[in-house]
Amino acid sequence: MGEFLLALDVGNTNTVVGLFEGEALRTHWRLTTHAERTADEVGIWLHQLLRWEKVDPADLEAVAVASVVPQVDLRLNEGVKRYLNRTPFFVEPGIRTGMPLLVDAPQELGADRLCDAVAAFAEHGGPCLVLDFGTAITWEVVSAEGEYLGGVIAPGPGVTADALSSKTAKLPSVAMAPPARVIGKGTVDSIQSGLFYGYLGLIEGVTRRILDELGEATVVATGGLAGAFASETDLIHHVEPDLTLHGLRLMWALNQGETA
Repeated sequence: MGEFLLALDVGNTNTVVGLFEGEALRTHWRLTTHAERTADEVGIWLHQLLRWEKVDPADLEAVAVASVVPQVDLRLNEGVKRYLNRTPFFVEPGIRTGMPLLVDAPQELGADRLCDAVAAFAEHGGPCLVLDFGTAITWEVVSAEGEYLGGVIAPGPGVTADALSSKTAKLPSVAMAPPARVIGKGTVDSIQSGLFYGYLGLIEGVTRRILDELGEATVVATGGLAGAFASETDLIHHVEPDLTLHGLRLMWALNQGETA
């Protein structure tokens, strides 16, 4: 058994695979999530990523998974067992979290959201607020005492952009990016402006309302568009692209009885 941990953050759009060497994230890969992949495809895929880093599966201490796509979980479990000879640890109801979950239905809390909250509190203390820019935008709220207080979920920019394109006859699908100006001079930059500044208003509005209820807090952003939005608002204090993976490592370590 080695010092490597393979951590998988399985999202609705992308799967981020991180390779930890001890507590340090050595590298990571962002790949498209395909729910129809077979166990063999998943296992070979992970085996090849390790070979790329010149890591033998025998050198893995464990494989840890935070998944919000249940259709993937069974085949992922089978593929890891067959090709990496490890039984993966899943962030799921019943595991130790190290964080009181003060919500009505803790079993419904997404694994990625819990990992975000745990990692942000470990890094910055509380109270803290995490924004995760994924298929959905989520806000996770943690008290000064390290209690998970709840959160907010909204459709992500990609979902809205896809809906706009699919539900209209002439509006194209556009890349989500900050436009050069608010007032668009053409269809593409007009859509980009509406998406970007519309979501910036959503982000600032929800964040301010949370802070009105919570009080002063450290605001941390993660996910693909975190940097772009953080550059346009003073409400976000830190951008940490790998926050979910670090939270997953902490959750795995806690459930091994280790001090992370």
